[in-house]
Amino acid sequence: MKPVDRHLADILAVVRPLAPLEVEIDTALGAVLAEDVASPVPLPPFDNSAMDGYAVRAEDVAGAPVTLPVIGDVAAGDGGLNAVGPGLVARVMTGAPMPAGADAVVPVEWTDGGTARVRIDRPAPPGNAIRRAGEDVLAGETVLREGARIGAAQVGILAGAGRRRVRVRPRPRVVVISTGAELAEPGTPLGAGQIWESNSFMLTAAVREAGADAFRAGSVSDDPKEFLDVLDAQLLRADAVITSGGVSMGAYEPVKEALSPLGTVAFEKVAMQPGMPQGFGVVGPDRVPIFTLPGNPVSSFVSFVLFVRPALRAMQGLPVGPPEAVRATVTAPLRSPAGKRSYLRAVLTGRTVAPVTGQGSHQLAALAAANALIVVPEDATSLPEGAEVEVIPL
Repeated sequence: MKPVDRHLADILAVVRPLAPLEVEIDTALGAVLAEDVASPVPLPPFDNSAMDGYAVRAEDVAGAPVTLPVIGDVAAGDGGLNAVGPGLVARVMTGAPMPAGADAVVPVEWTDGGTARVRIDRPAPPGNAIRRAGEDVLAGETVLREGARIGAAQVGILAGAGRRRVRVRPRPRVVVISTGAELAEPGTPLGAGQIWESNSFMLTAAVREAGADAFRAGSVSDDPKEFLDVLDAQLLRADAVITSGGVSMGAYEPVKEALSPLGTVAFEKVAMQPGMPQGFGVVGPDRVPIFTLPGNPVSSFVSFVLFVRPALRAMQGLPVGPPEAVRATVTAPLRSPAGKRSYLRAVLTGRTVAPVTGQGSHQLAALAAANALIVVPEDATSLPEGAEVEVIPL
């Protein structure tokens, strides 16, 4: 059987980052930045008031309480030339440019709120409640680095730095197809021998959690021709394809039967549990990567975590490798088949991890109750309670 690490390495040797493109920043959410972004001006661009209050000379209010004349108002967005002389103040609003001569802001709460004359009850030291030009970002300073995932805050700083468009690696478009004659759509009655199809819904959600766009193509029967027809129709909108089911050693394995003759997809046994039957390769004239995962739900999900998610990161130009893991103490003894790396569903709490009841590859409810995978290495058939183990948080 093929080692887990070698199977991932083979996948990452084929998958390539998607070509960058320039997009409007309001459509960039979830994409990965493909350039460094610098601010052309300091942020803020000018000294401004951090509060509603009065722009003053600190020395004029050092002996507070004092009453001083108000010479005018300065609002946010005011582009005029404003100044205060000795013994004078100006009302300022939050975000308003500081008048020349003023070196502090007295919050309105420290005053009687006067508009012609104002009584100031507390002194304000120099710099009080002033946002200095460039205190967030200096002119020319990089605000985002290539490889940053663009979230809401990143969209904000792009706009704040004056960018309307930005160069990104787009979210990969991933088509998800399930196979099996026994599958029925959720919400429809079950016939004899049928189960409700869950894998495509689960994998579609997993793709979106991984920062990609997912298109659920539903399920197809055990007919290889039907599978190929659906696959061909979906390749036009796919940067990658994920299938589940149809890759084992029995009869009626439509994915294996359809793709093996192409010679571009390898079907192998990987030394892992769950998820031993795996397939990977490329299809179509654009050589779209295809991940053919086993049909048992837990096997399919674990395979996604180990192989597909790192590949989707690679397509987005992000650092890649095995899933990040932590160390924890297991609360119960563990067993594992010789020669296979086991991934046991578990609940991780702080520095301890407890395996859930129900480790079968079909037991989706147990997977839904877990938040981690315990990794038992290939050379271990058992581990005692209290052993330190590797854990992959989900």
